Amino acid sequence: MKLPIEVFTRWAEEGRDEAMAKGHAKSVNAMLNFTFKNIDDPFTFIDSGCGNGWVVRMVGDHPLCSKAIGIDGSTSMIEKAISIDNKNTYECEEIINWIPDEKVDLIFSMEVFYYVNNPIKLIDHVVKNWLQPKGRLIIGIDYYKENKPSESWPLDCGISIMTRLSEEEWSNGFIKAGLVNVLTWREGQKDKWGGTLILTGEKPPD
Repeated sequence: MKLPIEVFTRWAEEGRDEAMAKGHAKSVNAMLNFTFKNIDDPFTFIDSGCGNGWVVRMVGDHPLCSKAIGIDGSTSMIEKAISIDNKNTYECEEIINWIPDEKVDLIFSMEVFYYVNNPIKLIDHVVKNWLQPKGRLIIGIDYYKENKPSESWPLDCGISIMTRLSEEEWSNGFIKAGLVNVLTWREGQKDKWGGTLILTGEKPPD
């Protein structure tokens, strides 16, 4: 069993990051479509666990995006992102400890927040230290209690840290962190697959 960063570094070296991007594209597009329809003003953006930077590049091209930042703990992923993209900003850091120079308006994350021992603590850290008042946090996760097919993933992938919470526990984590207008829905449900659990909320004004 290896740490998540070690596994994703190997995947980047093997080129599996591109397949991951394709596999998550439908859910990511649903998250971004929801977000963009609620944006009328220039905004700044962070992708937490950006991988090879594919979402950073998409959002960075939005006409209202003034700055897009990707953060990932894998050196190989960040090196790959920088090799593709010299327009946006990338940081190789552990998300549970990192604090940006300036808070941003939109924080996005796909399939990342459960790769820590305490996801609720991570949500609180991100809301407190990354997100501007009136800003939005939106995340997507496939590994949650109601999605039974994902139960075996730690052993299947050989990953030592994967924290399995229920939809209610995730939602309560958003509320506990002080977010309002919290919404949850599932994207791509079929057969026994529960779909991507999407959660979003807004930080109240000061």
